[in-house]
Amino acid sequence: MTQQNDQQRFPIQLEDAEWRQRLDPAAYQVLRHAATERPYTSPLNNEKRKGRFLCAGCGAQLFASDTKFDSGCGWPSFYQALDGAVKMSEDNSHFMRRIEVHCATCGGHLGHVFPDGPQPTGDRYCMNGVALKFVPAE
Repeated sequence: MTQQNDQQRFPIQLEDAEWRQRLDPAAYQVLRHAATERPYTSPLNNEKRKGRFLCAGCGAQLFASDTKFDSGCGWPSFYQALDGAVKMSEDNSHFMRRIEVHCATCGGHLGHVFPDGPQPTGDRYCMNGVALKFVPAE
């Protein structure tokens, strides 16, 4: 995770060994070490049903399905997070300045947000599918 995120406190705090045990290897690398899954590999990229997208680490609700859109970037994209669901930090890795998106409950790395999304927000939350779980509406 970024240095700024390491300094933040989140309601759910687990030791690294606990995260490693709780998560599958790909989700562990993304959520706890800010890795990125390969584009177009997540089944959630094509998820069209109504429901909620939750943090794969802690189960916190992050995005509503009606804010999901096909950005063509290869990762699940949303134009808005649920109120209070995410936190942001500056990410200066890979010789660029980006805004990293974290789960506000466990601090897990979800992806990045860019200012090139659709209205009404103009934002594109580009999320790693392995960092999310989908729960269909009943």
